[in-house]
Amino acid sequence: MRPILAAAYAPLLFVTAAYADKGTQTRYVELINRAHDSVISLSIATAGSDSFQDKPLGAALRGGGDSATIEIASDNCLHDFRFGFRNGQTVIYEGVDVCRGNRLRIAPLPAIAKHRGSDSSETAAEGNP
Repeated sequence: MRPILAAAYAPLLFVTAAYADKGTQTRYVELINRAHDSVISLSIATAGSDSFQDKPLGAALRGGGDSATIEIASDNCLHDFRFGFRNGQTVIYEGVDVCRGNRLRIAPLPAIAKHRGSDSSETAAEGNP
């Protein structure tokens, strides 16, 4: 009788495990560096949490339009992005909605110090200097 019970519960365990990961989704965001200096580091945190996690870029993201696509696996839509530049400056884009858009344009450094995510169809700073 015990093997039958084990066989009966096995599908339930599989279904439970499938629903446990249901909230986490993978999203892809294209980073476009319109700044004049290269981005050499990237960290991402859930919006407002200040628990930034380093995200490898591979090579530096050169200024003037170089781009790269990153993967974000999370159950949250809003994230803060912290960019480190070759010249030592750091910029944080707050509240970027990765569920509503898939592109993040990094504005030239003199125009920004801190940027809050916009409600446009593309993520923060798209079309906003």
